Amino acid sequence: MWATPGKLRAKGIIGMNRRNIRYIGRYNDRSLYPLVDDKLKTKLLAKRHGITTPDLIGTITNQFSVKHVAEMVSGQPGFVVKPAKGSGGKGILVVEHQDAEGYIKPSGHRLHREDLERHVSNILSGLYSLGGSPDVALVESLIAFDDSLSEYTYEGVPDIRVIVFKGYPVMAMMRLSTAASDGKANLHQGAVGVGLDIATGTAVRGVQFDRPRVDHPDTGHDLVSLKVPDWEVLLKLAASCYEMTGLGYLGTDMVLDRRHGPMLLELNARPGLAIQMANGEGLRSRLDLIERQSENGDVDARVAFARHHFARRGELQEAMAS
Repeated sequence: MWATPGKLRAKGIIGMNRRNIRYIGRYNDRSLYPLVDDKLKTKLLAKRHGITTPDLIGTITNQFSVKHVAEMVSGQPGFVVKPAKGSGGKGILVVEHQDAEGYIKPSGHRLHREDLERHVSNILSGLYSLGGSPDVALVESLIAFDDSLSEYTYEGVPDIRVIVFKGYPVMAMMRLSTAASDGKANLHQGAVGVGLDIATGTAVRGVQFDRPRVDHPDTGHDLVSLKVPDWEVLLKLAASCYEMTGLGYLGTDMVLDRRHGPMLLELNARPGLAIQMANGEGLRSRLDLIERQSENGDVDARVAFARHHFARRGELQEAMAS
């Protein structure tokens, strides 16, 4: 069923115009965009600020170097190739393991050396980059995601998106890959979005293709039991990206590595609004509350404020209780 504009406003749902003008336009200096639009710059910036990111195996910057990519990943148990200036998960190639005959994706599909080289060449030509401009290919180590999340995802690494406003984490969701999304944590391609309680990191609502979902479509596991480990650490990592970038309104995408804990995957100066659908709640009341604060405080204070004011019990718990 479609909601009327009045009902959406009553729930505090913000649209793209308000997001762009009231928050992005007001709080994000355009001169800072390159820090987050270029994943290589983000990674180097994070390293200077002591924020953990997936290990960088190497970069390919020109077509001549494409033929050396196989040598670069030789001996790696798994790896990820991505465009530095890509968006929406486009152009990301995940290789779970390799053998003498080639490279195997999480789906089991096998690629050969020429397939890998072609993909890297396409990245360099700008096929996946913002505006189609020439790009750089990053090769990163494969994330060994936390075992406690294995029942909630299918052939891919789940990630956590946190919207950070003026340094406060205001809303969060986990994106779970599915067969429909080809193992990618992309909601538009069919991944499951799970709204998370800012106070506890527990699931409050699940959606897939904009429809409520109480279990994972491929594993059948109930979403209500989902709880993100190291939640406070993750929130502090997200909140610290405010000082790192100087951006007042941004999306932080993180993963949970079983060895290193929460890690920053990438940042977005224009985060999408689907997080409101996953949470069944609008951003406006939370953003309004943050704007009324006279002082921001340090990371610990901002995280404590968010956990106190934005705690909630979600639809999944209510559904299970009934």
